[in-house]
Amino acid sequence: MDERDIHDLIANARAGRLSRRRFVKTMVGLGLTAPIAAQLVTAGGAAAQPRAPSFVPTRRGGGGSLRVLWWQAWWQAPTLLNPHFATGTKDQDGSRIFYEPLAAYDPEGNLVPVLAADIPTVDNGGLGRDGTWVVWNLKKGVAWHDGKPFTADDVIFNWEYAADPATAAVTIGAYRDIDRVERLGDHAVKVVFKQPTPFWYEAFCGQNRALIPKHLFGAYKGGKSREAPTNLKPVGTGPYRFVDFRPGDIVRGEINPNYHVPNRPFFDSFEMKGGGDAASAARAVLQTGEYDFAWNIQVEDDILRRLEQGGKGRAEIFPTGSIEHIQCNFTDPWREVDGERSSIKTTHPVLVDSAVRQALSLLVDRASVHEEIYGRQGQATANYLNAPARYSSRNVRWEFNVNRANQILDAAGWKRGADGIRAKDGKRLKFLYQTSTNAPRQKTQAIVKQACAKAGIDIEIKSVVASVFFASDPANPDTYPHFYSDLQMYNTSTGVDPLWGMRVFTSQEVASKDNKWSGRNITRWRNEEYDRLWKGAETEMDPVKRAALFIRMNDLVIQNDVVIPVLWRNGVAVAATKLRGLDLSGWDTYLWRLPYWYKA
Repeated sequence: MDERDIHDLIANARAGRLSRRRFVKTMVGLGLTAPIAAQLVTAGGAAAQPRAPSFVPTRRGGGGSLRVLWWQAWWQAPTLLNPHFATGTKDQDGSRIFYEPLAAYDPEGNLVPVLAADIPTVDNGGLGRDGTWVVWNLKKGVAWHDGKPFTADDVIFNWEYAADPATAAVTIGAYRDIDRVERLGDHAVKVVFKQPTPFWYEAFCGQNRALIPKHLFGAYKGGKSREAPTNLKPVGTGPYRFVDFRPGDIVRGEINPNYHVPNRPFFDSFEMKGGGDAASAARAVLQTGEYDFAWNIQVEDDILRRLEQGGKGRAEIFPTGSIEHIQCNFTDPWREVDGERSSIKTTHPVLVDSAVRQALSLLVDRASVHEEIYGRQGQATANYLNAPARYSSRNVRWEFNVNRANQILDAAGWKRGADGIRAKDGKRLKFLYQTSTNAPRQKTQAIVKQACAKAGIDIEIKSVVASVFFASDPANPDTYPHFYSDLQMYNTSTGVDPLWGMRVFTSQEVASKDNKWSGRNITRWRNEEYDRLWKGAETEMDPVKRAALFIRMNDLVIQNDVVIPVLWRNGVAVAATKLRGLDLSGWDTYLWRLPYWYKA
């Protein structure tokens, strides 16, 4: 973080765009004491104090239309609106307009009640000290958009629905280790786990754990799950009711007059629009003012700074657990077995050689990607798992070294041919490297391609339209879970608790035709030690020992060059100057506080 970044943080804190608590924590992380950090916010007298907003809503509605842009990648417009089938953030966020979880995560990773009446703890009697059970008290007076009451039966159904393998829900991992969910009345359930569960709040909480109604989905559990009409016409408990949905294009909602939070929401209607590119999305908020908010603004930082100077909006930048990374395919994407490419029954003809993967890691110039493209929007890292801080490994280092990459390939027997491309045993070091279409990713591809050429590796670059690359359609061969290339790059989040995020390297999660490519292990890498570590973290209640397990998992992934971390990403969005109440969190969907958004 340079001097300009620190000045930006101070300005955001003084203007009220960054909470005082988050500012102080950030400065303490840079080595300042808390009192000095606090003085930076208040320095300059009364004129420098955050000003109270000129308007705070005191009644429901009256705010007109809220228009937002989900411009691309996982953040293109949704293709379906069932949170249990949301393979990417676009579908998670589209669903979250209408559906809600029991609890959400605030910017510090704390649980905040949504459909729950309170957060269970050992002290309030809601959580078993041994981690084998939790009692959720539900908020009373909540109704689905069609007027039916939200009850304990809906919570029980969501467990039954997601845990059924025939449903093929991407959320199955959060629910399959629940032994039973007991009804304690209309507004309370007891969740009993099969074993001690330190991440007891994984089920029913956070980004894609929103609840769907039993009375509309009950007939579509299991093999008929994809046939439910409500997959495209949601009926939830959220602040907005469904109006219109054109998959891949636009979602519209209208105010829920019976929303369970008094005086909320502020806006009368909501529109989520997809399409375009990051730069045009940023301009639509910061220059033209056509839209109120745009998420995941993947443009070079210099461009973003220039757009902010127009005065119509601001950038919202905040820490996350997101990692931009390159994946190595451990299966053969070019050979079909039983009607499936990248089948677990195959191995990659070249990337199975650890020397090749090691060389590729040395050929990713992370410093240039950071400095030339992302700036304040991230930092170079050697780790896949970077946050929260207690899970970040200090055992690995990254290096950009073309000479060393050449030495490793020479020692492994990969010889340069007449065209300069290395080969061994009739196999050439030529790879297809794919990612979604956006300028920073294409520039990253170019940086990697240039370095690889110096080591005798031929890289063919492919960019896939984001709405295709991150689609949920199992019949689409160009989605990232199919991984029909040698290398691919995208951004994902390891989560507020790494159990879900690190599941993506377990053998049980391999993406395949059998599970309709809903498995989260996209690389198809399998390692018995890793599986044992992850299994241990499922039940380890000692937080220090559990953190050590995750650190070792990260080290195995990096030391085996399963993935090549490129950048630890910050969350970046843009918002209209008058848009307030966002309180964006790196641990949940950007819409986690949607009912509380308003214009001053």
